[in-house]
Amino acid sequence: MTNLPTKPELLDWIRENPEAAGKREIARAFNIKGGARVELKAMLRELEDEGHLTRRRKRVRPKGHLPPVGVIVIEGPDADGDLRARPREWEDGAAPPIVVLPRKNDPALGTGDQVLAKLHAVHTDDGLSYEARPIKRLGGEGTRRMLGIYRAGPEAGRVVPVAKGAKGADKEWIVPRGAAEGSQDGELVEAEALPGRRLGLPHGRIVARLGDPGAPRQVSLIAMHEHGISYEFPAEVLGEAEAAEPVALGDREDLRDLALVTIDPEDARDHDDAVCAFADDDSSNPGGWIVWVAIADVAHYVRPDSELDREARRRGNSTYFPDRVAPMLPERLSADLCSLMEGVDRPCLAVRLVLNEAGEKIGHRFTRGLMRSRASLSYEQAQAAANGDAPADALRRETVEALFAAW
Repeated sequence: MTNLPTKPELLDWIRENPEAAGKREIARAFNIKGGARVELKAMLRELEDEGHLTRRRKRVRPKGHLPPVGVIVIEGPDADGDLRARPREWEDGAAPPIVVLPRKNDPALGTGDQVLAKLHAVHTDDGLSYEARPIKRLGGEGTRRMLGIYRAGPEAGRVVPVAKGAKGADKEWIVPRGAAEGSQDGELVEAEALPGRRLGLPHGRIVARLGDPGAPRQVSLIAMHEHGISYEFPAEVLGEAEAAEPVALGDREDLRDLALVTIDPEDARDHDDAVCAFADDDSSNPGGWIVWVAIADVAHYVRPDSELDREARRRGNSTYFPDRVAPMLPERLSADLCSLMEGVDRPCLAVRLVLNEAGEKIGHRFTRGLMRSRASLSYEQAQAAANGDAPADALRRETVEALFAAW
């Protein structure tokens, strides 16, 4: 029979693991299986009804606490000169005070700015408060943005949108004197709407100067706006991605001794799969081979019905251009934690294939593992190593030769 944790034990674990406080993660932490999961669900509901927990989507957190990463709204400096903020979403009564601690080179933050930030709880004699380290400025509350061509004027500039279907308030924006950030006539810019209701055209300020609109790198950016391809992520999605942490071995199979390598185009930004092969030493399979194929365990981070999951389903896929990619997942995952980078431990789903001398599969086994890529090879490097046309270290050469021999 499964021994359920007590309510105090459950609350202590949730406080210590706020980024992983979903029912599935709690069940795994306390080894709760089968029908006992129903009792766990009832216990969580009781704690919520008693006011100890609050629920957000499918995760819970202690009542009155903020998540480790969240969106805050800047309120301005206090009497001591400290920059204060409030959580953008809060339903638990009076929100705990937040002091913003920007780094030296962070952009200046103004009242009403929304910021994705790491939040660290500080317990003082006055109660619970938080320190916030900005990750990314998300614009002001209700901020709209536009990609367009800047047109200079004697008194004020204008931004003409690149989107051909722009109508009404999005047709042109006025850029007041001092809000152009040095933009030159004809430059491609990104503008942010200024708050306040005015007669006539909306007012905006330049937040990014992107240069010559005819330059090769700008064509893809304009195409993304024309076709509604998202290259920025909602704050909630970024928050979940930034809260993700590297994975420890735990119950996974340790595959770090395997000579797994990734083979991708030379300009690849992420590495999704890895392979290796070696001769089968089983005497019943003379001339046979063992081939391992591993893929990044994205499902570890993208949980069903999470913000990441919903946004990924909305996008459907990553969209690739010659010079950039609009990824399905934020860069923290797509180019970091879910990328099988050389020399770094990464969670993976893997299959061990057993091939006979004729190349026929005679056995296989799937596993969830932890791997460490030995090398990030390009197609050209792999082919050169196989041909012996270019110098390569012994490990890479042997790994590539084994892969070619197995296939």
